Amino acid sequence: MTYSEATEYLFTSAPLFQNIGAGAYKEGLGNTETLDSHFCHPHTKYQTIHVAGTNGKGSVSHTLAAILQSAGYKVGLYTSPHLVDFRERIRVNGKMIPEERVVRFIEEERAFFEPLHPSFFELATALAFKYFEEAGVDIAVIETGLGGRLDCTNIIKPILSIITNISFDHVQFLGNTLEAIAGEKAGIIKADTPVVVGETGGNPEVRRVFADKAKEMHSPILFADELSHPKVEGELKGYCQEKNTQTILTALDFLRGTANGHSDRATLNISEEDINNGFMHVCELTGLMGRWQTLSEKPLTICDTGHNVGGWEYISKQLEQTPGRLHIVIGMVGDKDVRKVVAMLPKRARYYFTQASVKRAMPATEFAEIAREHGLEGSVYDSVVEAYEEAKQQASENDTIFIGGSTFIVADMLESIS
Repeated sequence: MTYSEATEYLFTSAPLFQNIGAGAYKEGLGNTETLDSHFCHPHTKYQTIHVAGTNGKGSVSHTLAAILQSAGYKVGLYTSPHLVDFRERIRVNGKMIPEERVVRFIEEERAFFEPLHPSFFELATALAFKYFEEAGVDIAVIETGLGGRLDCTNIIKPILSIITNISFDHVQFLGNTLEAIAGEKAGIIKADTPVVVGETGGNPEVRRVFADKAKEMHSPILFADELSHPKVEGELKGYCQEKNTQTILTALDFLRGTANGHSDRATLNISEEDINNGFMHVCELTGLMGRWQTLSEKPLTICDTGHNVGGWEYISKQLEQTPGRLHIVIGMVGDKDVRKVVAMLPKRARYYFTQASVKRAMPATEFAEIAREHGLEGSVYDSVVEAYEEAKQQASENDTIFIGGSTFIVADMLESIS
């Protein structure tokens, strides 16, 4: 079996949320616990940090991994979704899992797991946890896939739990109120384990959900948006990264034993130099892509994976600061709150409506119609590459091209230039 055949097997034999959405979602931890038992509970062989949240968890996870690597730790990093290559999800010190290990996992274990009919994410999680044990990591940063309480990563016993923020996304699974969504995310809070909440959005009910759960679990809790830290310069740019930075620094307070009243919680040796180096070199150290990523300078071309209302609250502010005329290559998936996002898009831009190469993609013509109802002007293109090429033709070297609206729009773009 080749690597290409192995990934094709994973993508087609196991339901993949990235492609089909709700049909791939499996509620409960039954399969995960069975797989975990089969592999002899590999995640208990190393320390873990668990990261959940509607937005920002990828940036927070990668930056924490970069800081830990800078401090000399061997660090596993499990994130999702991938943009170009499945192996982006599973890294050790920034290096993707070898193709051969993915192939061997399928060949050696399919006889066991096929009768379970696992989801794609259940298999990927089992592989990640096992690979991190084999690689001898000191610590792994584990990002949830969806929600928290019933996410298949929620079998770990971390040294720290982080919930970045709460916004409306995946409401068909997590609930249609912020309090309900917060309740699902709060499911990663473990007994006597510190927890950091990045943002509550000034919502007292959301704050109460987290505070009550932490009290129930006898877990010390810090709310990053109620604290202040010295400014840290980082490689990742954008308004959302200012919030993420506060979340990360608060997490480090627990990990380094510098949190007020929680000095006994120190578990890791991390210097200020390590912190600065991690923030400044996160992409190089971890392979992070798609977060306000600059693809070219003339014209300034940026892509970002923000794909929901919470993400676009920050992106729309960033776009106001871009130079020249704004050209936006955009598409979304149909299970998002498309109309609310469209209402946030800048009117001054010229639009290139398109759709990603996944089944969940909203047809570009349908998206364009909604956009025109909101006074946005542009044309429809069959593919991301076609839309981008037209935007390049129309833009001057002093203009800005933005590519986004969906993780999968960015994925198609990055794959075309890889």
